Amino acid sequence: MLKPSDKWNWYFDEQKACLMLDLGEEMIFQTNLCRKLLVNCAFSSNEFTVDDASAFQTYSEKIRCLDINEYRQAELTLYCVAANRFHKPVQPKSWFFDAQPSAHEPEEGDMVFLSNQYSEGVFIVLEPGETSSLCIYVGQDAFLLNGSKTLHFGQPIKVMHDRMASANHLFVLAPIAMVG
Repeated sequence: MLKPSDKWNWYFDEQKACLMLDLGEEMIFQTNLCRKLLVNCAFSSNEFTVDDASAFQTYSEKIRCLDINEYRQAELTLYCVAANRFHKPVQPKSWFFDAQPSAHEPEEGDMVFLSNQYSEGVFIVLEPGETSSLCIYVGQDAFLLNGSKTLHFGQPIKVMHDRMASANHLFVLAPIAMVG
């Protein structure tokens, strides 16, 4: 399993036009965050900080319960850490999702369920706010937002809480007692 290191460095790759993470040993991770989604500090070299490592641990633990292989878990965890640190503040895009009967007040790392007439899926909460949160889509299949726009695995979107339903209960591992 991938373990955070203080030798990792974030940088913006002009040729690929996205944020990268140098993991050392000639390994580079390409995030899905393009120029228009990044805060200004992302365009200079940035160390992988203690806060990044803490976020990595938080998301890694939450993502471990998903039915995806270890490599996809590591990829999703790094997408979460990158978005948590470098995604610029944006307005919610809640019109893509159906309203829920009662608003959910998520915490960082919560799994939430979002749906619309085209798709339904699970998202992980990165930055919970008062009325909306930045989330990342954790599904393997594309999430159709409308007839022409889609979200793919690991892509972020900000959504109002009145569109979210808790999905944490779907990922709780219950202890099993073996009796003989």
